This record gives sequence, C-alpha cells and structure tokens, in this order.
Amino acid sequence: MATVAPPRTYRTAAPPRAKAPGVRHIGPNWYATVMGTAIIANAGATLPVDVPGLRTACTVVWALSFVMLLTLLTARVLHWTHHRDRVREHLLDPAVAPFYGCLSMALLAVGGGTMIVGQDWIGQQAAVAVNAVLFTAGTATGLAAAVAIPYLMVVHHRVESASPVWLLPVVAPMVSAALGPLLVPHLPAGQWQQAMLLGCYALFGLSLLATLVMLPLVFGRLVTAGPLPLVLTPTLFLVLGPLGQSTTAVNKFADVAPGVLPASYAEGFTAFAVIYGVPVMGFALLWLALAGAMALRARRQGMGFAMTWWAFTFPVGTCVTGAEGLALHTGLDALRWLAVGLYVALVAAWAVAGAHTLRGLVSGELLAAPGAPRPVTARTT
Repeated sequence: MATVAPPRTYRTAAPPRAKAPGVRHIGPNWYATVMGTAIIANAGATLPVDVPGLRTACTVVWALSFVMLLTLLTARVLHWTHHRDRVREHLLDPAVAPFYGCLSMALLAVGGGTMIVGQDWIGQQAAVAVNAVLFTAGTATGLAAAVAIPYLMVVHHRVESASPVWLLPVVAPMVSAALGPLLVPHLPAGQWQQAMLLGCYALFGLSLLATLVMLPLVFGRLVTAGPLPLVLTPTLFLVLGPLGQSTTAVNKFADVAPGVLPASYAEGFTAFAVIYGVPVMGFALLWLALAGAMALRARRQGMGFAMTWWAFTFPVGTCVTGAEGLALHTGLDALRWLAVGLYVALVAAWAVAGAHTLRGLVSGELLAAPGAPRPVTARTT
C-alpha cells in the first residue's frame, strides 16, 4: 500500500521592514520648531533693556536651536532617502508643500544667531564662517522655494480657498534680507559690501511684493468664508512674519548703509526705516490683535495642541526685532517697551509649544501616521 507523502509547507518570507520608520511622517513643518527656538535667542540678545544673565540664556537657546537643526536635517535626509513616496505626497499636498519655505528660514535663523550670540562661545571668525554657510544655503533654498512652491500651487495643487501658509515660501527671502546685513561688515569694502547690501534690498522687494499679492487673498478668504478650522487658526499669526521681518530688514539696512553706500543713499535708508517701519508695525499690531482674538475663540471651542502652535513663535519674534530696530532709530521709550512686552509673550508661547511638542515626541504621538490611533499611555480594563 503506497504511503501518501505529507503536504509540503512553504515558508513565506516576511515583508521587508521599512527603514527609518520613525522619520516617515516628519514633514517640513518641523523646521518651525527650529525657527521658533532660534528667534528666542536672536530677539532676546538685542532687547533694548539690560537684564542680567539674559545674553547667556540666549546663547544657551541658540546652542539648542543649532542642535535641533542638525538633528532635524539628519531626520529629513533619512526621510528623503527611505520614504520618497511621502516626499512626493508632501510636495503635491497644498497643505504641506508651502512649509518647505521653513527649511530656508531655519537655516537663516540659526546662522543669524551664530553671529548675534554664538560668537561669544565659538569666536567671531568661526561665527562668520558658520553664518556664511548657513546664509548661503538658506538663501538658495529660500529662492528655490519661492519659485517652486508657487509653481506647484498653479500647476498641480487644487485648493478651494486661500491659506496663511501660502506666505511661507515667499517670506523666506525676507528673512535673508533681514539677516544678510550681519555679514556686510565682514566683506571687502567697496563692491562686495555694496552688492551684499543692495542684494538684500532686492530680496526685501521680492518678498514684500509677493506678500502684497498673497495677503489680500488670505483676508478675503476670512471675510467671505468665515474662520479657519480650529487646528489651522494659529496659522493666522504667520501674517506677522513678513510684516515684522520687513520692518527688521529696513532697520538693518539703515544700520550698515553708512560707509557702504554714498551718504545720500545711506540717509535715505535711515529715513526709510522709520517711514516704512512705523506704519507697518502699526498694521502688525492690528493683525496681532485680530489673530489673537481668533485664537482665543478657537481655544474656547476646543482647539487642542497641534504643530501649528509653533506659528505663535517666529512671527511674533520678527515683530520683537522690528520694534527693537524702530526703538533704536527713533529713541522712543514706547517702542522699547513694546519690544519687551512682545518678547515676554514670545517666550511664553515658545515654552507652551515646546512643552507640548516634547510630550508628543516622548509619547510617540507626533511621530505616528496622521489619523493613527494614539498610543495608550495608561492601563485600561
């Protein structure tokens, strides 16, 4: 009697494990954490008041922002290497793609902080070298984003209404305009310094005119369609970015123009700093009040923490530096105290956003896939 052989069993290979799974859902919006941290150092170091220990504290915060930048750049390299499908999704997502402008601003903010306070620890020569590298990289990526992201918005994205995040790609060159003057004194006199200063002025115009195109769309959307969804309400503060940063830029131009440009042009930059800066700062305060009221309304209606809360930091910080510059060129005590008051609000917003972000990283919630169930942190029955 023949024996029946037992059926063969085949071992199926397990699906390949995804590489670097922890960075799969880290998007370009995470650079906002670096921007919001660096502006604490940059704005605090130039406050028009003498606070014992403040500069040392700002230097520590700058070092933290530098470490955060290196860590995030490493994570994003892994993201681009192992999760290219997500990269494509981010670029084609109209809600995510504009955040690529944050990469430029993170590089620029940390580079500027290296010159402002970092030189206390690493020396001026090293600070200039580091800032030159970060400024060049930040400006190049900012200009690329200012062209590529609007192109994608026109050709590939399909949106129903305007969003304040549309400002992110076009405001990046304004950050270059505001921080570029830090390098002017370290360039050879003559053509090099003039080219750098006027190049920053061109970046100022590029960003300002692009903002003037975008901003009416944002305000028109609010008037015609009503408040933003709760989670997006903090993005209203992004409007403060080009306002405060442009005010900062014109004041920085006035600081370095004497001795670089002919006297008549240098005097013009000094006058322009006040003539332009004061009314723009006034509008920034108006928008701050409006955005603050909308944020309070959203909070009362149940707005919880999201990474959009980092919009409460960097844009407000640009208003601090703008008020600082105006205080220097006008001598008004009211502007000094405005800068101090805004800085206190900035530090409070940074502390809250930072604490929530750290908690989300420890729990793993912020690294989970969008819409995934939250990890259980308590025993359930």
